[in-house]
Amino acid sequence: MSQPTRILLSLLAGLAVGAALAAFSPQWGLTIAGWAQPVGQAWLNGLQMTIVPLVIALLITGVTATAEAAAAGRLAGRAIAMYVALLFCSALLAALLTPLLLKIAPLPQESAASLRAALTGAERIGPVPPLGEFLAAIIPANIVKAAAENAFLSLIIFSLVFAFAITRVAAESRALLTNFFVAVRDVMLVVIDWVLWIGPVGVFALALVVGAKAGTGAFGALFHYILIVSAVGLVITLFAYPAAVIGGRIGLGRMFRAALPSQAVALSTQSSLATLPVMIEGAEEVGVPVAVSGVTMPLAVAIFRSTGPAMNFAVAIYVAEWFGVPMHPATLLVGAVVATLTSLGSVSLPGTVSYVSAISPVAATIGAPITPLGLLVAVETLPDIMRTVGNVTWDLATTIWLSRKAGSQQGSGDAVLRHEA
Repeated sequence: MSQPTRILLSLLAGLAVGAALAAFSPQWGLTIAGWAQPVGQAWLNGLQMTIVPLVIALLITGVTATAEAAAAGRLAGRAIAMYVALLFCSALLAALLTPLLLKIAPLPQESAASLRAALTGAERIGPVPPLGEFLAAIIPANIVKAAAENAFLSLIIFSLVFAFAITRVAAESRALLTNFFVAVRDVMLVVIDWVLWIGPVGVFALALVVGAKAGTGAFGALFHYILIVSAVGLVITLFAYPAAVIGGRIGLGRMFRAALPSQAVALSTQSSLATLPVMIEGAEEVGVPVAVSGVTMPLAVAIFRSTGPAMNFAVAIYVAEWFGVPMHPATLLVGAVVATLTSLGSVSLPGTVSYVSAISPVAATIGAPITPLGLLVAVETLPDIMRTVGNVTWDLATTIWLSRKAGSQQGSGDAVLRHEA
């Protein structure tokens, strides 16, 4: 049985036991919830202790790897520029779409209140300061203090500056520093794997507390969360079709047929990497030469997760709405930037790992608590299917787009040569 399945089953079992206790003996339910709370909180603390070093290491290694890939060739550089722009557009769309969906289908106030009461310690991080203070505070005067206070935006800015500085030093120093942060990343992934291995115990304890205090309403609230976040991913996925039709100049039917085999593999494996051979075949069917898809497809799988910023940001906005955190346009804009950067840094990680490392900085930036993520990660298996399907669809669409652009530029160059001749 896979790790995500074990965690999901533990969540369902914990909610069921807690809800049963709440129905038949509320007093006993609260007593047992009091015993389970420290167990769940200890597991959650273990999960959170990995976030700061993991985020820093992922950003630094991600930026340096992206810079190296961009320098490898003109097509790779053009692809990376497109990927970063689309990731930011993905996050911006979530900033507009998620609040709209929550207005159309809001989380029932009774369920929201019960869940807030059940998640002990899940306090909002604090009021968002005025814009001037906010802009001044994002430059960390003390990086150690910023790390201790989970000031993720300051940590991200420092990590980006540090990463770009690494690309400007001598090759020997660059390799030394990059290898150091690769080692930090790998060690933290081992630690988080250990924490997730005992995840069923921690999630069961957290879910039991929620079930005992919120009752059966917790099931409906989690189902509502899955629908909202998955709906955001679905919209992002659907935008890939007009992008391929307009940018790649192919018919909608051809794009649909080319994407279908990759989507089927994505549904069954939840792995973009596993779909790579099928995606290359699909691109070849619509006229993309292997010389192009052989460069852009592996690059897209490695650094481009189109649904990542949108769905990660949707989770953060959902939690913010859940806990009554006000969302202002400036806050959403900054959140979109952070969602883009953390998505770029969290590539090629297992879903449960990237969920925590990518969403925590976004949630903290907009003032939402990160404690609920320990519970929501248990149902990530279902939205992750939507993430993977969206990612492979966009990988194919951008490859077709880049191929047509490269072909048109090549045709223009040939025309110039013929004219000169």
